[in-house]
Amino acid sequence: MSAEQPRTDRPPVGMPAVDLASSSRFTAATGFELTDVSGTRVTGWAELGPDQHTPWGVVHGGVYCSIIESAASIGASASVAPHGKFSVGVNNNTDFIRAMTAGRIDVVAEPIQQGRTQQLWQVLLTRAEDGKLVARGQVRLQNVVVPGGAAQRG
Repeated sequence: MSAEQPRTDRPPVGMPAVDLASSSRFTAATGFELTDVSGTRVTGWAELGPDQHTPWGVVHGGVYCSIIESAASIGASASVAPHGKFSVGVNNNTDFIRAMTAGRIDVVAEPIQQGRTQQLWQVLLTRAEDGKLVARGQVRLQNVVVPGGAAQRG
């Protein structure tokens, strides 16, 4: 699937829709488009510009934090969805490497550790134009039972 095209196939088993059109207005404001989702890797991109700026004309760091949290949560949840669970972030450490005013960033999220109760994911945000790192994040997530569901062992 090309990086320009949003994900059009179904989400992993047990996962709700995670596409931009199904997102909250807050999440949609980041512009984060998914291209691939699995329990071991999430990829996507976002086109950033004035809608995500601080008063000083650069992309707000909170946008990077939100994209990092979303990518890690989606991947971690995909890995535990077959067991009637999803994952929620309990810690997000984001480093801002270089400022951007506008352009596309590519997103790659992969697990560092996946356990029964917690997971740790790393997410890299790079400029599409030259591959330079813009921000990186590490998110610790707790695996919890879907409300109203019963967790399956595994």
